[in-house]
Amino acid sequence: MVKVGVLCLLTCLVMMAAIVWKPRITIRGVFFDTYPLVAAAGVIALLLSGGLTFRQFGAGLTADTAVNPLKILALFFSMTFLSVYLDEAGFFHYLAGRTLARAGSDQRKLLASLFVTVSVLTVFTSNDIVVLTFTPFIGYFTKAAKINPVPYLVTEFIAANTFSMMFIIGNPTNIYLASGAGIDFLAYVKVMFLPTLFAGIAVYVAIRLLFRKALKVPMHGEATEGKIRHKPTVVLGMLHLGVCTVLLAVGSYINLPMWIIAVCAAGSLIVCTCVMNAVTHRGPRLLFRSIHRLPWLLIPFVISMFGLVLAMNGSGLSGRIADVLSHGDPIWVYGISSSLSANIINNIPMSVLFTSLLSCGNAPLHAVYATIIGSNLGAYLTPVGALAGIMWMSLLKTVGVDFSFGKFVSYGVRIAVPAILAALLGLMLAV
Repeated sequence: MVKVGVLCLLTCLVMMAAIVWKPRITIRGVFFDTYPLVAAAGVIALLLSGGLTFRQFGAGLTADTAVNPLKILALFFSMTFLSVYLDEAGFFHYLAGRTLARAGSDQRKLLASLFVTVSVLTVFTSNDIVVLTFTPFIGYFTKAAKINPVPYLVTEFIAANTFSMMFIIGNPTNIYLASGAGIDFLAYVKVMFLPTLFAGIAVYVAIRLLFRKALKVPMHGEATEGKIRHKPTVVLGMLHLGVCTVLLAVGSYINLPMWIIAVCAAGSLIVCTCVMNAVTHRGPRLLFRSIHRLPWLLIPFVISMFGLVLAMNGSGLSGRIADVLSHGDPIWVYGISSSLSANIINNIPMSVLFTSLLSCGNAPLHAVYATIIGSNLGAYLTPVGALAGIMWMSLLKTVGVDFSFGKFVSYGVRIAVPAILAALLGLMLAV
């Protein structure tokens, strides 16, 4: 147990350091994220040292269970592809442009419009996609309008990571935790609607208070609306996303696993796009760009972290941690501990670990929902808390916005505390 604990702890600490100080390395002009490499090195060390056997690892990856990482990755990548496809077709950029252009010179109205737009889009797509899409646009827009970009960038990031709780598809951590507990799409929404609403109100009030002075300054300059590059493509993408979301909602009633629904939707979109391209003599560029933009390094990262959890389970370490968390109200214990843990090891490995802890400790179902809240709202505290935070900080540099680690924490803590308290209170009322 000690050997496994030391190797897992060392892997997590080095991974956190890699995220903060050296998120990327360059080898012969090719960029590589360092955190998946650290995670892979950790599971290799466990395999070579005997802390995890190859047989255990293989059995875990091929097990016919809801938390099989390959099924979860298939679901996440399929839903991400549907969202990226719409982004490549210009839909999100167009919507952002329409939202910002209609705000006039009132920054408070602009902020409210942005908050609503990002929140609604996140509910039906995912927080990562919205962050990737809106961050560059906001950076360029605020420069043209000669206003402080920070209130809008913070609003976008916070709204995306708040309303990603609403649907099970909004965040890969939702998928993993809910699947592990056997929670279907509709059951998830029934419980998480109220915590998401409470958290949404809390963060909006906190943002308005934090940036009240900056928002009083009138805007200057003109907004430019984005353009949809090819309307039939957008219609096709929206149709597939809509049908997929409906089928996910009723999947448990027709005995169809969520990952199969999502994979079929993505496959159908690819086939339909190829047919449309052949008829209209369009090239396959949009499909290639959409596939290229998928977060492929998430595959070794999730599989490696799954290996670490398998080693902890096999050594009995997970059971020891579950015993510690068994004291106190499960909603508050799991909600707060998951929020803090996400900022030590990132929210995806935290979710893999906590799925095991919830099972070992025979925790009640509302502890699962509390952990889901922590996996989403914990992303506010530091950039380490979620992949969205890591990507967001990197994007800010590309648009020339100076936003330090310390500034992230300063704003994040003041928004996260009321948000987490509000969400957990909403969960208590919901269950």
